[in-house]
Amino acid sequence: MTLIDTANIERATLAAVVPQAVEALPGWLLPFDTGTVGRAISAVPLSHTFDQDAASLVAHIEARYVAHGLQAAFRLPEVVSFDPLRQHLAQLGYHLEQPTLVQVATALAMRGMTDQALAEAADVPDAAWAALFVGEGFDPVDGAHRVKHLSRASGTVFASVREGGKTLAAGAGAFSHGWASVHGMRTAQHQRGKGLAGRVLGCLAQVALDRGLENVFLQVDEANTNAVALYQRAGFATAWRYAYWRK
Repeated sequence: MTLIDTANIERATLAAVVPQAVEALPGWLLPFDTGTVGRAISAVPLSHTFDQDAASLVAHIEARYVAHGLQAAFRLPEVVSFDPLRQHLAQLGYHLEQPTLVQVATALAMRGMTDQALAEAADVPDAAWAALFVGEGFDPVDGAHRVKHLSRASGTVFASVREGGKTLAAGAGAFSHGWASVHGMRTAQHQRGKGLAGRVLGCLAQVALDRGLENVFLQVDEANTNAVALYQRAGFATAWRYAYWRK
């Protein structure tokens, strides 16, 4: 990944999971929010080269989060140049959580994920789409926050596979900074293994192609092996791995 790709992916991420506020430092974005979505509440670098003074940077970022009434958190790529920053954070009592994969694919490969009927696409999320996020098997508080974040975004498409008025599978596609991105993938517990997620991915890929976007990214918890396998079948490969650092 080039430095430009890294920066654009991070900017596109915050454009999709819209926090209440964002500040910029040289080489960093600082999103502020009171919700549960980690990407919307953790400072993130725009490149994978770190050459700053760790102590002064952390002190400044911590002060900005305190000014917003929040606890600072960091979302750091697992590359060698960030070792001094990670070591300093550990000395301050931060610890590593939730290793996550940033994965990329082509929209064309993702579109080939399914030969079934594509999911329905809508410009706004309705109650049936949102209901899946707080349904059985999902954390209702976190689900409600994710619906709120994704609903704030401009130009996002909300995909649904429905039956009898109920949403069985859902996801969202965002389009900015030269990238399409996949967010909020959910399938009802009793409907898994039927290819519904592939229909959602195919729908979002088709929208990306219609909008002239060739490249897609997503972020997936490394521990979610079922999702990782799904995305591999859709042509995704890991570009980098990151983890959250929190007290």
